[in-house]
This record gives sequence, structure tokens and C-alpha cells, in this order.
Amino acid sequence: KEIKTICVGNIYLGGTGKTPTVLKLYQLLKNDLNIVTAKKFYINQKDEQIMLKNYSKFLTYKNREEIVKNSIKQNLDLIIFDDGLQDNNINYDLNFVCFDSHNWIGNGCLIPSGPLREKLTSLKNYDAVFIKFIEKDKNLEKIHSTIKNINPEIKIFNSLVQIKDIDKFDLTKKYVTFSGIGNAESFKSLLKKNSFDVIKEIVFPDHHNYKMSEIENILNKTKKLKANLITTEKDFVKLPDNYKHLINFLDIELKIIDENRLIEFIKSKIYETN
Repeated sequence: KEIKTICVGNIYLGGTGKTPTVLKLYQLLKNDLNIVTAKKFYINQKDEQIMLKNYSKFLTYKNREEIVKNSIKQNLDLIIFDDGLQDNNINYDLNFVCFDSHNWIGNGCLIPSGPLREKLTSLKNYDAVFIKFIEKDKNLEKIHSTIKNINPEIKIFNSLVQIKDIDKFDLTKKYVTFSGIGNAESFKSLLKKNSFDVIKEIVFPDHHNYKMSEIENILNKTKKLKANLITTEKDFVKLPDNYKHLINFLDIELKIIDENRLIEFIKSKIYETN
């Protein structure tokens, strides 16, 4: 039987919400299809692999062809790949490109002068775009029209970042944050939008592996400031277990605006050749 593939990737370096988007698609489709999420194995991307494993049926191998082969053996219907748009060895049935509305394309230049992995005109080759936003701003409309000018056929979906468990936080307290994610700015904006009083922000590189001394240092600073400590779930899953009870993470989810249109679109693409 033929297996279908979706790739959720980006042409912008870092922090576009790929992994939460993959998990959202998994949630939306898992009742109708025998489905897995998958990611090519990278030693330095343990955080995303743990997140996918915690919330979905997940596969990882040294290369994506291996993932496809094993999925066929398991008689699966669909693989949702986290990353891999630039991998030409696989002809995905459906390609999604993720952007963050605040960063959009940065300075618009390609690596190393800017954050783009490919020129924006490469949107001609893709099926759909996700634009993650925290607050609706004028930028969204501008982004939509820029994308449509390049590829009038491409479908665009907006996804709103929300905090799932806001009630467990005492918003009268002061907070110290730390994170090692692709887009620390987005984490900060989300806290600000939800009225967290953030007095100090500690930022590490993306996919950072925390040493005990770093955690100790952060905890001491927080204590001195008489504040509470908060991080992202992606950072939390990598912390040594003996520190986890001292640190809270923000449980976020993406709300797809016009979810039904998205489901219809995916199904039309996945089933069209059957």
C-alpha cells in the first residue's frame, strides 16, 4: 500500500513553531488515519524528539528514507515529518512552510547574511504556509499578500499560540525566565501578553543542553530576586530530573484559525491520488 507523507518545515532559521504544528496536525488527523510523527535523528535535537515522543506515536532514524521504509512495514497511512523541506530524497505529498509573524523573514537575506535557508520565491514549490502569531497585528495582512504575490495557489493558515494552563500561575508574583529555543522573543511576548511580570530573562542558544552548574546558577539568581522560575516545555524536558520539581514550564498549544478548512485541505491532498 502507498504511504502518504506530510512535511512541516521552514525556510527560516529557528523558532517558527514546527514541532507544535506537527503535534497539532497529529491530534487533528489521528482518529481517521493510522499515523506517526517523525524526525530525522540529530544528536543535538533531543528536545524536539522528546516532545514528539511524549505526545504522539513517533519514529526517528538516521535518514528519512529509513523512516518511510519502517512506516510501510508497520502498515501506516501517513507520516508527518518535523523538518526536512530541503531533503530532496523524499517527494512529500504535502509541504507546509512555517513562519512566525513577528520575525517573518528577518532581513530577507539568505544564510549567512540573514536567516533564510532558501529565497522567498521558493514558496512557488510548496503547498501551504502556517503563520504562527501571538497577537494579531498588521504584519499578518502584509505577510499574506507577499506570499500570495509569489504563489497565488498556496494556502495560508494562521495559528494562534495560547497558554493551556494559565490558572496554575500566580500572576501577582515576579518571574525569571530561561530558554534555549529558536525564538526567545516569542516566549517573552507570550508571557507579556498574558500579564506575567518578567523581571529577568536568561537566553541560551537553540537546543541548548543544560549543565547542572547552569541550573544552579539560574535557581540562585531567582532566589535572590524573590521570584518564580519559568521555562518552555522544550527546555523543561531536557532538565536533569532532580531539578524538575523546582521549575515550572509553560504548556502551550496552537489554535488553528479555521481548523475545518485545514482538515479539508489536507484530506483533499492526501486522498486525491487514491
